[in-house]
Amino acid sequence: MTSITESIDVDVPVTVAYNQWTQFESFPHFLDEVESITQLDDTHTHWKVNVGGADREFDAEITEQHPDERVAWKSTGGETQHAGVVTFHKLSDTSSRVTVQLDWEPEGLVEKVGALVGAGSHAVKKDLKNFKEYIESRGGESGAWRGDVPR
Repeated sequence: MTSITESIDVDVPVTVAYNQWTQFESFPHFLDEVESITQLDDTHTHWKVNVGGADREFDAEITEQHPDERVAWKSTGGETQHAGVVTFHKLSDTSSRVTVQLDWEPEGLVEKVGALVGAGSHAVKKDLKNFKEYIESRGGESGAWRGDVPR
């Protein structure tokens, strides 16, 4: 299992960053490897991704979610095994820190070599930078889901 932790500071209030992160179907705008996400219900999503040239599909379940604090998930089926949490921290009234912690099981030679040389960490850093540019350029979130999912 490979573990990655990366953070970025964004110049939006914590509520705006959190609200945008709950809009899973918008992820292809800032997560490079994500082709599409379909929200099935409040806690289930279906993902289509392309990792290192390999197309993969999987389902994920939100295992914990608390407004303005965290969204945790785990994969529940398909071709990818991973789990993670995104936490949101208020830095000021107009800025926040977004931290991604991701545990995943590399599949195949390309992913295993990539994990050894830190490609996953680089990809998460890039995705967080893309998220920062996306949310700051919009000036606000595209939607919100403020429900609470207990652990």
